[in-house]
Amino acid sequence: MGLRGKLVAHLEVKCSGELFHDHFNSKPHHIPNISDKINHFEVHEGELGSVGTLVEWRFNYEGEERVLKQVIDHIDEEKKRITFKLVGGYFVDLYKEFKATLDAEENWISWTFEYEKQNEDIPEPITLLGIPIDLIKDIDSHHHNK
Repeated sequence: MGLRGKLVAHLEVKCSGELFHDHFNSKPHHIPNISDKINHFEVHEGELGSVGTLVEWRFNYEGEERVLKQVIDHIDEEKKRITFKLVGGYFVDLYKEFKATLDAEENWISWTFEYEKQNEDIPEPITLLGIPIDLIKDIDSHHHNK
């Protein structure tokens, strides 16, 4: 088995893709108020909506609070695409490289994880992909039920 992998999840949503792009690009600090999956969000460097911005997420994973630090690696406003690159926190010990990309189409949201594991014993991040899936569902439900 290889150390590199790619996981993709596609979800149909009731709200517009632009709403999701906005939440993760310029309003991620609102997500802890929308979803109980996120305990805390903080900007460490830079500005929301800008490439190079360093952000921190705190969330429960496998029964413990985990910290994930990411840099906004790429933003494509036209395609409604944002790529985050893992730079710190719990998962750095598991993955040499890890990028998460959000693609927001009109009524479809996709998350793509591209990664390289530290070694063969590290599991594929399938359960980790459940977190952004749950966030999409929570955000969609929050805005659709208003």
